[in-house]
Amino acid sequence: MTTAFDPIRLGGRQLANRIAMAPMTRSRAHGPGLTPTPSVVEYYAQRASAGLIVTEGIQPSVVGQGYPDTPGLHSREQIAAWREVTDAVHAAGGTIFAQLMHAGRIGHPVLLPDGLVPVGASAVAAQGQVYTHEGPKDFVTPRELGAEEVRATIADFAAAARNAVEAGFDGVELHGANGYLIHQFLAPNTNLRTDEWGGSAENRIRFAVEAVKAVADEIGAERTAIRLSPSNPYNDIDEPEPEAVYTALAQRLEPLGLAYLHLIESTPDQREFVQTLRKLFGGTVMLNAATEGPTGPGELALIEDGVADLVSYGALFLANPDLPARLRAGGPYNTPDPSSFFGGGDQGYIDYPALG
Repeated sequence: MTTAFDPIRLGGRQLANRIAMAPMTRSRAHGPGLTPTPSVVEYYAQRASAGLIVTEGIQPSVVGQGYPDTPGLHSREQIAAWREVTDAVHAAGGTIFAQLMHAGRIGHPVLLPDGLVPVGASAVAAQGQVYTHEGPKDFVTPRELGAEEVRATIADFAAAARNAVEAGFDGVELHGANGYLIHQFLAPNTNLRTDEWGGSAENRIRFAVEAVKAVADEIGAERTAIRLSPSNPYNDIDEPEPEAVYTALAQRLEPLGLAYLHLIESTPDQREFVQTLRKLFGGTVMLNAATEGPTGPGELALIEDGVADLVSYGALFLANPDLPARLRAGGPYNTPDPSSFFGGGDQGYIDYPALG
């Protein structure tokens, strides 16, 4: 019987176990030009016993930023700073993928330079607010990307992936979940387009597929992954009938030979649909399971039962940097602060130290 503590081959590397550290936004890029600082180096190196670390969301372009003090991978100084992180993780025996996250309509002009405004699949504002250094602000109506800009944004993902490899990352995960730009193209309430990028299921998946292909062509499919969250309402997403879009997307991803597919369960009753997507994808699947609180020891059984190939842990990894050892020993566990979670369950975390 396969367990969570057994190794697995992924992206040309042998992972020590099947326990992944989920991507969690930290807002700690306080270095010059939104670069990671020594505290970020320490943070990831401390958690290198994970089979795989997936970083916080990293914007592939200036306009892709959606939160204060989040890091990028679009400048030379950012590449150099991330190299310190990856070197430290590798020295500690770990494997680390960069999550490339374009926030799309989620953000605010005060977070962006040079008069830029958030962009999206369509000019539809999200309900809610975003934290900024000036306090919470309502989301604004994004500027709809033109057809040429869509292609340029895909090229930005590919360029950021190339930068990630130069910075020493073992691969990249495209963030297609939680209401950010790729998800905005997938969802019917955020994609009102009538061109080749909207309308039918085949058109709405086109941006995700083309972005994945561009990254895979740049760095190799074995170093490319994507994260999806069907029907996740976070960031004002509404997907009442996700089956057509996500089954079509899984089928288009299947022949590409990607490193893995990272799925987020929004509710426990999605398990059957998640298993359908797993079969259609055919490759390695990482699961962020729907739980009432942080993913815990009970989710180790997902590996034993064959539900997933890897399980991603979020908040429990923040409170327990040596989490795999504690899971193997049956504890003890430091208790995470549930008031710091967002998106429900264990889908993410935001820390705004500069805002108190």
